[in-house]
Amino acid sequence: MAQPEDSLYSFRCAEEQDAETIAQHRACMFRDMGSISDAEANLLFLASFPWLKGLLAAGRYKGWLVMCGQEVVSGGGIQLLDLPPMPDCCQGGRGGHIVNIYTVPAHRRRGLARSLMSRILAWADAQHLDRLTLSASVEGRPLYKSLGFIPTAEMQLPIAPKSQA
Repeated sequence: MAQPEDSLYSFRCAEEQDAETIAQHRACMFRDMGSISDAEANLLFLASFPWLKGLLAAGRYKGWLVMCGQEVVSGGGIQLLDLPPMPDCCQGGRGGHIVNIYTVPAHRRRGLARSLMSRILAWADAQHLDRLTLSASVEGRPLYKSLGFIPTAEMQLPIAPKSQA
């Protein structure tokens, strides 16, 4: 399993009480990519926290956190999905969508994301998942490609937010 270059780091599995930290990392990830503003990041955090807490409680999200002392400096996880029958898997099955791969800026370029991905992929293999997907930032694409991920032709339909009546 890939190890970060610095032995100051330790890894642990995420628990339900880590939902707030994971939600914060999720908001920071999109903000750091330039996808959202600081104000939008706060809204994303507020929306992500209960969603992640529910997934963790239900066992539908498996996550790992990287610690530097008592501080969480990186993390990532996999959202478990039920898959419909598809051409390459007619019986359907179980899949995972890898999400929230994030490292705080001061700890980047130390192999943490690669080590997280190695843990996620090993866990997914042990679970005999039928399909793995992820959405990659431009910066993350070389890492994911080096781990065997290939780009697919997924398309997205933007849907305008519904007003709160």
